[in-house]
Amino acid sequence: MKKILVVDDEQSILTLLKFNLEQNGFQVYTADNGVDALDIARTLKPEAIVLDLMLPLKDGIEVAKELRQDKINTPILMLTAKDDELDKIIGLEIGADDYMTKPFSPREVVARIKAILRRVELESSSKTETTDVIKVGDIEIHTLTYSVYLHGKKLDLTPREYELLIYLTNHLGHVLSRDQLLNGVWNFDFDGDTRIVDVHISKLREKIEQDSRRPKYIQTVRGFGYKLEVPDK
Repeated sequence: MKKILVVDDEQSILTLLKFNLEQNGFQVYTADNGVDALDIARTLKPEAIVLDLMLPLKDGIEVAKELRQDKINTPILMLTAKDDELDKIIGLEIGADDYMTKPFSPREVVARIKAILRRVELESSSKTETTDVIKVGDIEIHTLTYSVYLHGKKLDLTPREYELLIYLTNHLGHVLSRDQLLNGVWNFDFDGDTRIVDVHISKLREKIEQDSRRPKYIQTVRGFGYKLEVPDK
């Protein structure tokens, strides 16, 4: 039984999500503040975390940031009562995998968690594949260890940044629209909110490009999307 941690300071939301997740076969733990959430996440190592943005003691941004700093890459679905693009972008930048704005349908939360867990399972099963290293210019992607190196130096990519790089690599030289990237990398309908793609492209560029303002690998094709290219020497 997969463990899910639900963190929210509203008891009604904790009760609602706990009930719906348990009805779908998950073992659910709850916390109503950021400090307890960190303790539970570090101790129990759940398969996924539903994390509210506004929390007492430590907010959701602080919790997610500390987990990622501890190299705990548990998928995070962030909840926010604010329909504020900045909150969403900050959450995604510090390592959240997905977000939903309150009010929400508990059934949709369950569906998103299932989608996230399916992706994680696919990643895990791919470890048995025989492909070891993919090279794109000076970038080396070691698929068996989910490691990426640039000029021999290991890069600290988030799981989503790694997936994005792999997807671009698998379509090397092809122009991919933001919708294609949403479907291919996130595997979920974000209702046309493609800003999530731009945020992750920007963060990935900061890590693989010598000058992210003049990228050589990830090119923007105005009016269409992005493509990955092997830069000229």
